[in-house]
Amino acid sequence: MYTIDLNCDIGEGYGHYKLGNDAEIMNYVTSVNIACGFHGGDPRIMRETVLLAINKNIAIGAHPGLPDLNGFGRREININPEEAYDLVIYQIGALQGFITAEGGVMQHVKPHGALYNMAAKNKQLAEAIAKAIYKVNNELILFGLAGSALIEAGKKFGLQTAAEAFSDRTYMCDGSLASRYEVNSVLSDKKAAAKQAIRIVKEGKIKSNEGLDIDIKADTICLHGDGENALAIAREISVSLVENGITIRNFLQNRK
Repeated sequence: MYTIDLNCDIGEGYGHYKLGNDAEIMNYVTSVNIACGFHGGDPRIMRETVLLAINKNIAIGAHPGLPDLNGFGRREININPEEAYDLVIYQIGALQGFITAEGGVMQHVKPHGALYNMAAKNKQLAEAIAKAIYKVNNELILFGLAGSALIEAGKKFGLQTAAEAFSDRTYMCDGSLASRYEVNSVLSDKKAAAKQAIRIVKEGKIKSNEGLDIDIKADTICLHGDGENALAIAREISVSLVENGITIRNFLQNRK
């Protein structure tokens, strides 16, 4: 039997600015990564998003990013491991406060944007992030790019890890994500995104931008909720996975 977790980054608006349709996206995923205020999100949005996830029975994760609201956390900042450690603890703690207040449970932590991509390659940064998560709660699951330094760091600290692949992003031949500044880095066609997701689960393969098949082992697949066709893509992926005999469920459900 094929089983996969389907996750999405949400709660990324700020103040009067709304990003994505979180309530609708949650109908198609099993886990969500909630922004913690550095790249997006604010206290009201965090609380409302936590409540929404609890009411929809969706597993909640913290989505800590670099302190870069203007760049949406997608611009690299030259932070050192100690700074990464501090900002991850700070953001997990902020979201945990709302989760505890509303009677929920935090399932995982998934770094956002540039922090995620930097930690995928930088061992010291990855270990600082993993250590921060472990120190806060060693039962939290670390979501990281499949085959990356972040996954290795999580294992080193004894954390449960979830290797992540992307249904709506394209890859380079080394297994890294194509830069968002490059053409064709994002899949906007819902059929193509669904096909990629199915192949990841059933074959453990993905085609790189160079046209080469690369191996990829995924425990969770990410789709993004902030694109122009986000809802249509999310619906297509979710329905297609089920139609192809793939069960979608989160890690808390697997523990029951």
